[in-house]
Amino acid sequence: MEPIKYIPKNKRDELWGLTVCSCGYQKIAPGEEYPPHRHNQEYMFNPANGRILSEYQLLYIIDGQGVLRTDHGGLMSVKAGDMFIIFPGEWHTYHPDEETGWTEYWIGFSGVNIDNRVSVGFFSPGNPLYHVGYDESFVELYNDAIRTATRQEPYFQQLLAGIVNHLLGLMFMTGRNRALHNDDASLGLVDKAKAYLQGAIEEDIKMPDIADRMNMSYTKFRRLFKQYTGQAPAQYFLNLKIHRAKEMLRGTNASVKEISYILHFENPEYFATLFKRRTGVSPSDFRKQ
Repeated sequence: MEPIKYIPKNKRDELWGLTVCSCGYQKIAPGEEYPPHRHNQEYMFNPANGRILSEYQLLYIIDGQGVLRTDHGGLMSVKAGDMFIIFPGEWHTYHPDEETGWTEYWIGFSGVNIDNRVSVGFFSPGNPLYHVGYDESFVELYNDAIRTATRQEPYFQQLLAGIVNHLLGLMFMTGRNRALHNDDASLGLVDKAKAYLQGAIEEDIKMPDIADRMNMSYTKFRRLFKQYTGQAPAQYFLNLKIHRAKEMLRGTNASVKEISYILHFENPEYFATLFKRRTGVSPSDFRKQ
């Protein structure tokens, strides 16, 4: 298996939404020149001057250490178990420490699929570094990409796109979860608030009251809750109520009007409108189904 592959793409591949242009693996010994002179000329660069690429690259460092510097992220230390994203059009440079060298995997890609994720904030040039630790799952995915690029069977670009999506999803989940568990106190408060909300679905409570129970301002409570759950506490509580409404429509004879009052919606009309907006059907039609 060749450790470095440069990959052609065509218009049909681009319609898939994500195409891969390179992938590879290399071990840089302490004191070895970086990058080695075995890359295509378009990928060679002087670490002192940096470069700008027209594609994304996702790198995984499995041993050694070094540095990464980007326009938006500044100077960052990189150690074994770190992944980082290089963004198209973003000046950057990176290299291993001369005393340790490093071992890296990388994959380069482009397409509207990843552009959309960046545009909505899942990935940001200001935060390109992810601490995921050493995980054989990442190594296997990179090796699968290299094997796939080596064989180049029909429609191999679509399989490579799936590997990139798997890598990005695994990196995002692992990095975020490690960051969250580094702040166990805040995580405990959010879990406590979630448990309280789940037990108060049939109560008329206000979110600032929950913040008071947590002994913090509502602004801080809302920010923490959204950071850990992906939604504001009021939306989380509303989703719980809609879920309970579904259970009641399925398993009780309570009327739509009665359910709206039990769950403390403003009025039955508002409940029916909100229910249809969230589920695609009215409460009555949901019950019939």
